[in-house]
Amino acid sequence: MTILKLLQLSSSALPLGAYSYSEGLETAIEQDQIRGKEDLRQWLSDELSYGAIRLETALMLRGYRCWATQDLDSLSYWNQWASAVKETSELREQSWQMGNTLTRLLLSLETVRRESNQGSWDLEQGINLMGKPCNYAIAFGMGAAHWQIDEHSAVLGYLHSWATNLMNAGVKLIPISQTLGQQLLLQLHPEMESATTTILNLRDDELYTCSWGLGLAGMQHEIQYTRLFRS
Repeated sequence: MTILKLLQLSSSALPLGAYSYSEGLETAIEQDQIRGKEDLRQWLSDELSYGAIRLETALMLRGYRCWATQDLDSLSYWNQWASAVKETSELREQSWQMGNTLTRLLLSLETVRRESNQGSWDLEQGINLMGKPCNYAIAFGMGAAHWQIDEHSAVLGYLHSWATNLMNAGVKLIPISQTLGQQLLLQLHPEMESATTTILNLRDDELYTCSWGLGLAGMQHEIQYTRLFRS
């Protein structure tokens, strides 16, 4: 049953609005920094190795652990930390919109699975006590812990969901075929596995990122002549 919960939580079909965001890809493609599949693969590979997604996933993991240990004070701290570290307002709004949507969705799904909640927090009470806005990484971690998905699988699922969303954005924007997009996603599996191992062992004082390219792309997105995505 756990694998089915992971598949649902990390599915691109989850109605969170993730398809509305390109996280700087639209700018990079318009400026010819990304021209095809290999450029897109390199962009995503660099993000997995050095970029903001590593930090986001580490924050997801802290949300997971705080929920699992019922540490509400730390959960609120990491949620505020996640808001403060965003480099552009668009990235922050994306995180808040998707996070708040996910918490509402988790609550609406809760009535379907109350029989497996022994020993866990009451979801609605915990979400209300933490308050809003809730960042997406934190909401995902809370959901994964509440659904009793193991840490390793939760990290892999979060990274795969992120990569799938940006791969789909690249398919539309470059454009490339769906088949090339799936080939790209498969090629990224070793980087996802490597990033997962690293993220699971990061200490709090190792939470940093090299994402100036993402920040610059995000800031320029606002003044693009045409835009298909919100970031």
